[in-house]
Amino acid sequence: MSYEHLMYAHLVTVLPCVLIGGLLLIIKKRTSIHRYFGRVYMILMLITAVITLFMPAEVGPQIFNHFGWIHSFSFLTLYTVPTAYTAIRKGNVKKHKRKMILLYFGAIIIAGGFTLVPGRYLHQVLFG
Repeated sequence: MSYEHLMYAHLVTVLPCVLIGGLLLIIKKRTSIHRYFGRVYMILMLITAVITLFMPAEVGPQIFNHFGWIHSFSFLTLYTVPTAYTAIRKGNVKKHKRKMILLYFGAIIIAGGFTLVPGRYLHQVLFG
């Protein structure tokens, strides 16, 4: 799969997460709607994290001629989603909440913000 295909697959999986994750942070917890959208969000986040591991870093230094600092958000996601799921299954609401807030702000807000850095595709699309 080409870089361009990976980028589009990443956008298709991550853009809904921006909205779903934000919604999950503000709606009432412990409802069937929260559980349903939470599962969708977690699955999409895992898929998008795996996709990004196949995308080479475009900005900054690289390790192994591929991975960059931006990939730390992918690894954060691959760790946080299963541990947040395990926490809620065990009834540890506080741990689940902390991890999901970390995931949203780390992987969506901060990493998403870095996509607007000059030289990145979305910067070119939005700002020419």
